[in-house]
Amino acid sequence: MKRLLSLALSAALLAALALPASAAEETADARLARVTQAVKAALDLDTDLYETFSGGVDQDLAAVWNLTWQGENRSLSIQALEDGTVLSYYRWEYDDGDMVDSWRNQLPTFPENSGTEARAAAEAFLARALRKGETAVLRDPETDDLYSDPSQCSWQGQLQLNGLPSPFHWYITVENGQVMNFGRDAYETNVIGGVPAPEPAAERDKADVNLKNTLELRLEYVLEDGSSRRAVLRYTPKTTHDFLVDAQTGEFLDLTELEEQLEKGYDAAGGANGAAPAATAAEAAAGRDAGLTRAELEGVAELEGVLAKEELDKALRAESAYGLRGYALVSAAYESGGSGGGVRPLASSASPAEKDPVTCTLRYARTDGGERLERSITVDAKTGAVQSVWSSAPLYREKKLTEEDALKKAEAFLKSWCPDWDLVLYQSDSKITPWRMDSQPYWQFTFAQEANGLPFRGNAVHVGIDGADGSVYSLSYSWDGGVTFEDPKTAVSADAALAAWAGTYETTLAYRKVPQKLSKADPAQARLMEQGMEYYYALRLTYGLEREGRYEGVDARTGKPIRQDQGNTRQPLTYTDLSGSSGKADIEKLAKYGVGYAGGKFQPGKTLTQWDLVALVYSLQGAALDPDARDANDRESEYYAACRLGLLRLSERDDKAVLTRGQLARMLLDAAGYGPAARLEGIFTSGLRDFESLSAGERGYAAIAQALGMVSGSYAGSRPATRGEAASMLCRVLERVQ
Repeated sequence: MKRLLSLALSAALLAALALPASAAEETADARLARVTQAVKAALDLDTDLYETFSGGVDQDLAAVWNLTWQGENRSLSIQALEDGTVLSYYRWEYDDGDMVDSWRNQLPTFPENSGTEARAAAEAFLARALRKGETAVLRDPETDDLYSDPSQCSWQGQLQLNGLPSPFHWYITVENGQVMNFGRDAYETNVIGGVPAPEPAAERDKADVNLKNTLELRLEYVLEDGSSRRAVLRYTPKTTHDFLVDAQTGEFLDLTELEEQLEKGYDAAGGANGAAPAATAAEAAAGRDAGLTRAELEGVAELEGVLAKEELDKALRAESAYGLRGYALVSAAYESGGSGGGVRPLASSASPAEKDPVTCTLRYARTDGGERLERSITVDAKTGAVQSVWSSAPLYREKKLTEEDALKKAEAFLKSWCPDWDLVLYQSDSKITPWRMDSQPYWQFTFAQEANGLPFRGNAVHVGIDGADGSVYSLSYSWDGGVTFEDPKTAVSADAALAAWAGTYETTLAYRKVPQKLSKADPAQARLMEQGMEYYYALRLTYGLEREGRYEGVDARTGKPIRQDQGNTRQPLTYTDLSGSSGKADIEKLAKYGVGYAGGKFQPGKTLTQWDLVALVYSLQGAALDPDARDANDRESEYYAACRLGLLRLSERDDKAVLTRGQLARMLLDAAGYGPAARLEGIFTSGLRDFESLSAGERGYAAIAQALGMVSGSYAGSRPATRGEAASMLCRVLERVQ
């Protein structure tokens, strides 16, 4: 008998106190009943199969109702606004029959053949869930990957308001034709105020000029590729502010500055102050300092010249730049075979083949006004040369040095620390995120190598200066003295590069979130002000620069923008032996998705072995491999993958066994989930010439294989299969419509 559980209304009653009078006058149970009816009507829900129901409400910017239905082996959870707008939907169902072979994967499908039924279900659900003026477009991902789970399809995207892009997003998941999961953003829970009118008053062309005038590039050196030691010229974007133009008033908006005002309303979370792991307070109190352990001593016994920790500590204290006055040495840890901070030895002439030094990391600590300060310095244990510095101090600690004074300290330190390196100030990190830098107890600077008057950030030193005493708060670097540099005379002009860069953008009209100063006149905003905030996001109709894809910069030699590779990690395959093969088109279709054999040859006419099929199917989930080059003792992972797909059992493994066409069809159909239906006897008919001569156990597989286009004319189940036939049959299975 269906029953109604107690309603979880304590939160609702508390929240009602903060609601407008009209809402507060309505009792909590009446509100819950009204919202529930609105949700059921919006989604056309039949909840008769559920036995219990509960509901509660959370109040932040807007009231959000949490509705939960429970039944035997099923549940339904929905979040909704006061007017019944559905924010999230999660449906769960359990069926004992569905758990049979639940550990198995399934053969995927080609993207163009997947999701037909699922798309229709998703579109029907969205039509009910979205409000007037809201649009969600289902776009399949632009990828050469396969659908890994043909029983499930998911979409996500940007919610459109009044036909314009918005900062809000949605997602939906359909399993076996039913919507199981849905979520969306709503302006009521994300911004203050409502949705502005969609008609712009300001001129787009004027906004386009103003916005593109904010773009800046710098000419610098970058490595030609990840493994190269040759630096080439590139125009790269300068880190700058983000700008918008109000589409109603034409006001020019510095979004970065507005967000700074918003961020100042928050206190930064502790711990993210650039400190490396330091000794614990217990270790400091105990004065733990074991020096070299027995294992460490054995590891460096054959090395001469390793300095004792007392000598290293004395040398560091002699350098006032490290600010160790008042600090106690907490510990000293030696490490052999590594450079401590993951950087190269401090020598511009160091050979890449030179052994890494033995390093020593000395950890210091002191207390200042009840606050614990820590500093770790890693040095070359033989020479005492400093490799890196990391410190820890409380956030928002008073800075006595200005940024200008700190920069002078950093420059003076580098003249002493690396006098032979040509360095130029690359950027001041405080210019990027000033509201975050204000909370840090240090000033941070980056200096890049200067070559031919241009910076090369591949060789760079990062220095932090303690804002309280001007000492070195942090130090790290990367340096390769063997890099060669392209002649700067080959570069196109800065104006040409900037024009090409601006051409990658389009000025678009959209709803965007922009921080807005709060007003006590609005109750919701007043509550935010009581929490210490002065600004909060509001929805605003604006012009802004948008583009498809991501770009690294402009090639200084060609003047063309360089787009980051958005390609899929699965690489297409190519073959040189497909001429004249009847399976050429199918083999090449699979190869487009990285499915097939590595090595450049497919050998379509070769008799198919069990291992050949396992290797082919394995490429659906992993990297393609050359079956002829794989050692027989190194195939376990491929066979386990085949078993998870239901292709065969481990007990059936026989690498060299030649497969017949019938065995091939059976294995692929079992992996695709057709096995239970194919094993039903006496229900199938087929136009195959040899259908009547097949055994009862073969007829189901033959009929389904014909229906999918895997075979035609005759089944010929006893004839040995070829690699080309395996590719064609697999292609037909992956083309099945879900």
